[in-house]
Amino acid sequence: MEIASKYDPKEVEGKWYQYWLDNKLFSSKPDGREPYTIVIPPPNVTGVLHMGHMLNNTIQDILVRRARMEGKNACWVPGTDHASIATEAKVVKKLAADGIKKHDLTREQFLKHAWEWTDEHGGIILKQLRRLGASCDWDRTAFTMDEKRSESVIKVFVDLYRKGYIYRGLRMVNWDPKALTALSDEEVVYREEQSHLYYLKYYVAGDCAVEETEGNVIHKDEKGYYAVVATTRPETIMGDTAMCINPKDPKNQWLKGRKVIVPLVNREIPVIEDRYVEIEFGTGCLKVTPAHDKNDNMLGKVHNLETIDIFNADGTISNESTMYVGMDRFECRKQIVKDLEAAGLMEKVEDYTNKVGYSERNPDTAIEPRLSLQWFLKMQHFADIALPPVLNGEMHFYPQKYVNTYKNWLENIQDWCISRQLWWGHRIPAYYYAEEKYVVAETAEEALELARKESGNANLQMADLKQDEDALDTWFSSWLWPVSLFDGINNPGNEEINYYYPTSDLVTGPDIIFFWVARMIMAGEEYLGKFPFKNVYFTGIVRDKLGRKMSKSLGNSPDPIDLIEKYGADGVRMGMMLSAPAGNDILFDESLCEQGRNFNNKIWNAFRLVKGWQVSDAAADNGNKQAVAWMEARIKQANAELQDHFAKYRISDALMTVYKLFWDEFSSWYLEMVKPAYIDGQAQPIDQETYAATLRFFEILLKMLHPYMPFITEELWQALYERKEGESIMRDNLKLEAPTAADDQLVADVEQVKQVVSGVRMVRNQKNIAPKEKLSLQAVGQNHFEAYNDIIAKMANLQDITVVESKDASAAAFMVGTDEFAVPVGDMIDVEEEIKKMEAQIAHLEGFLAGVKKKLSNERFVANAPEAVVALERKKQADSEEKIAALRESIAALK
Repeated sequence: MEIASKYDPKEVEGKWYQYWLDNKLFSSKPDGREPYTIVIPPPNVTGVLHMGHMLNNTIQDILVRRARMEGKNACWVPGTDHASIATEAKVVKKLAADGIKKHDLTREQFLKHAWEWTDEHGGIILKQLRRLGASCDWDRTAFTMDEKRSESVIKVFVDLYRKGYIYRGLRMVNWDPKALTALSDEEVVYREEQSHLYYLKYYVAGDCAVEETEGNVIHKDEKGYYAVVATTRPETIMGDTAMCINPKDPKNQWLKGRKVIVPLVNREIPVIEDRYVEIEFGTGCLKVTPAHDKNDNMLGKVHNLETIDIFNADGTISNESTMYVGMDRFECRKQIVKDLEAAGLMEKVEDYTNKVGYSERNPDTAIEPRLSLQWFLKMQHFADIALPPVLNGEMHFYPQKYVNTYKNWLENIQDWCISRQLWWGHRIPAYYYAEEKYVVAETAEEALELARKESGNANLQMADLKQDEDALDTWFSSWLWPVSLFDGINNPGNEEINYYYPTSDLVTGPDIIFFWVARMIMAGEEYLGKFPFKNVYFTGIVRDKLGRKMSKSLGNSPDPIDLIEKYGADGVRMGMMLSAPAGNDILFDESLCEQGRNFNNKIWNAFRLVKGWQVSDAAADNGNKQAVAWMEARIKQANAELQDHFAKYRISDALMTVYKLFWDEFSSWYLEMVKPAYIDGQAQPIDQETYAATLRFFEILLKMLHPYMPFITEELWQALYERKEGESIMRDNLKLEAPTAADDQLVADVEQVKQVVSGVRMVRNQKNIAPKEKLSLQAVGQNHFEAYNDIIAKMANLQDITVVESKDASAAAFMVGTDEFAVPVGDMIDVEEEIKKMEAQIAHLEGFLAGVKKKLSNERFVANAPEAVVALERKKQADSEEKIAALRESIAALK
């Protein structure tokens, strides 16, 4: 294969990806090998690739490609999530642009539009993942609303209902007024906001005499006695049905047993007592609005209070209110504040910082606590079965810190609201046959039989049944993902579920540890009695180089496809992984992708250099044999490091190991050690033995790099030797022996040899001696590195290496370990210029030394500064004095 002069990703990436597909190299079927399984965290079906996807899927691809090269039967299952809220919102928006309102359509008509939208946009992100190099088994592509997954979801709902874990009830939920649906607690994102605390006057009802006693805080004006209530939501006063005080609160004892009047609304409400109220917060008086606050709802149940729902589903004021009907909740807040102030019912207003919950799916929409009839899943049983495998260490989290996060959530678990007021999704399989009478069944036919039996009415017909309008929470299908992908719900014990489950690794973000990770563990334990994955690797959040979370509004989130176009997929993958330690946020800088592209070019040029050498039948010389032995040992060491990093999921560290091995050791040292000489402008041939070893090393390095940089490594692996059609680097096992003690010693020796070479190069640099000028090297008294003289002479361009009793007067000396070396420079340097340079260094050092001595002569500094600081200053003094003495000695020798 002819290798181009420059690496062009566009010429390489599409070609090899198609080759992999054509030869079914990503395909997996159960066989006798050890399985390695990853299920993709399914992206939203209508989504497009963003930087978080890039990071997550690059890591998955690295793991799965490495598993293939270890000889495992690697299976990476792709798929997408139907994303109920997000997808329905997009379809509604598209319909609105066409002048169609959702509720002008029947459910079936709307779903037809939703499926059309999904078919049009659903494959975009999966196609983009191919550009990244994702080696998924595309024949296994699944969708959370395809037939198998849908059947699984319905079966599980029915099963859990019959086990008594699912129930329907009127409870306070988080309500999204834009999407018009309930949300789970995990779908609420809290943001700190600068708000206001409004202090409202609630006048005491009726004629009353108030006895002023010690401790009471009594408010009175010309209108009468009043209590003060502090609230951030004055628009909810129309739903107030009580005021609450703490029975132990001395300042509010005077309110006991009384009634107060809701400002503006003029409705009398009782003053109730409950220790729930914090004495020290605000005025100690709490307005109770049972329909619009979870804690107020709890108080309402305890004290049997009336519940007045003043909000419509869309967040406007309902007819239950006597005022502001039809007004948006936030517009109502502005207006009611004006009206309260105008009526003299506002005591004061203070600035206040509080946390406001927003819809995770509609980030611009504040959620509204709302009483709603919903379906819930009891979670305590699932928490009990999902906690042990993680706490017992049977399943591993990387990093480990997330075990506590997981534990805290499960130990404070709340029931899961699983119903959503949406049409796009899995419709709840509950069928009503009378007012509030229903049955739960997998099919309408089965439901009819159950309804006839339960009602005692054998004449019930299908037309008498009405299926529940709600859909299930999207996560109710996602929690079955590792099981349902292998049809473990519909077909338990089948060959694939037995072979591929539990899966090996899950790669995901910590932000969905509750939404998804914990719930998948619950479902796996419930239905298969096994946790769904052995290891969970939590990625960090991709941020920009300033540490800001990437977002379209900030304009700091690059388009991954644009990056691939510019730097190539391998360059971008490497750029992502250079800064991606597990669990820590990634500060992404486009320059990292440039570094990745430069590394591609380095690999390409090194390959062209090696393949351009002429080869002879001559025997390898001693220097080449030593270089080969050293490189062999260093590769073994690096491979051991690599295995250790992967075992601990230090995937970024593993990349750095290979990066340094190729760039620093192989390219910068080994290739220079064995590179054939130029004589009279002609390149000399390399011996066959060294050349064969060099190609072998190159192949090993390509295999090490392949999981990170699949395209360039495939291109060069194919060009390294003659290959058969269908062969691929991804199926070429990487098996190396562990390094021996002799290997470690050899590497340690060569590290010192490299210091000798670097010492000579430093002298050249300091004395401005051209690299082409041959030098002599003197080993003073001894040369522990004599065995490597051939390598040293070649790498440092030396004409001879000798052992001398004392170095030449003009020699420049340096130390390597306990060995002193000297390079006689003689008339190669300008003596006067060298003396000037050294005198300037002495002047600089003397100035620095004077400052250090002044500090050390200060008794207060020496007495009060930490011992380590004083010791450091003394070391600076000693070092400076030593350097000055050495420079003066060198000047004397030159003179």
